[in-house]
Parts: sequence; C-alpha cells; structure tokens
Amino acid sequence: MAIKKIVSYGDETLRKKSKEVSKISKKIQTLVHDLLDTMYAKNGVGLAAPQIGENLRVFVIDVSSNNEPLCPLVFINPKIIKKSGAVNSYEGCLSFPEAYTNVRRYKNVMVKALDIHGKPFVREATDGSLLARAIQHEFDHLDGILFIDHCRNIEEANKVLGEKGLAPVDEAYLLEEEVLEKEILENPVQPVEDEEE
Repeated sequence: MAIKKIVSYGDETLRKKSKEVSKISKKIQTLVHDLLDTMYAKNGVGLAAPQIGENLRVFVIDVSSNNEPLCPLVFINPKIIKKSGAVNSYEGCLSFPEAYTNVRRYKNVMVKALDIHGKPFVREATDGSLLARAIQHEFDHLDGILFIDHCRNIEEANKVLGEKGLAPVDEAYLLEEEVLEKEILENPVQPVEDEEE
C-alpha cells in the first residue's frame, strides 16, 4: 500500500481520542496495510492510526524478531478487558525518534478486538512480554495517551526528550500510578529494552 509520514510529538492529533470504526470498509483495510507498511519501514514493533494522522481506533503490532517470519497482528476497536501485575518497561515511540525512558506498564493484559476481516478475537499477553507492553502502548495512542505520560522519573524523561530536541513532558497529562509504581518497587527486575513502538 503506502508508507505514511509519522506524526511527531507535539502534533495535536496524538492527544485526540480516536473514534470507533463503524464498518470495516476498503478504506479501513487500506489504513491497516498503510500502518503495517509504515511500521515495517521504520523498524517499529507497533503503530496506531493517530500516528499517521487518522484518529480511528486501529493499531498494528508485530513482535517477531529478526530471524522469525513476520507475524502482523491487527486490532480494530480494541478493548482491554483484563489487566494485572506491574512491570518497568524501557520504551520508545516512532513519534519520538530515538527517545527512550522507563515507564510503568501492567504485566498481563487481555484484549478483545476485531481483525482486518471484522472477525472478533481475544488475545492474552503475559509476563511483561513485549506483546503485553506493546498492546498497552498502542492502545493508549487511541485515547490520546503517550508513553511519557507513564514515565517513572520526569527528570530522566525530560533530559532524554531535551537531548532529542523534543518538548518536555506535559505534567497535565502525567498519570497517577502509585499502585503500579509500588508493585514495581516491590518486585524489581532489570528493565526490558524495546524497539520503538
């Protein structure tokens, strides 16, 4: 299909809540293919429709590694129906080129969505896996939430953003996540490094 321009941090599209997809039309299927083409071209793990300027509830993920065949996952109108546990995740985002910081994520998630043919499915991702974290990262984009809103250390995040010429964390969007933070501190493990999502 086409490789689209990725919207950068600071663009208001990234802060808008996306609309549900009412019908899986040719236009939506083209959007899915554009998301996949763009994600692969940029070596991303995931990409949400708002990141290419479309405020629709659609995202794609592929957590296959270099020596594995591609395994694209498509999520249309996703809903997270279960989440538990907590994990530190070292994340980046294609809308924030080369900026990474530690954020809080749930360890386990279960999501319900439609695939590219409109068929409903449920997917579970556990143990703080890359898939579990990517689902949360991309799902957030549909609600205008960015990974830096989950940052564990605002000074560290701002330093990284500044080094990349990006605006600092907007404190109005910071999420209160005391329960997750407490659980991460009680069960410390090394942060897992991600590719850009």
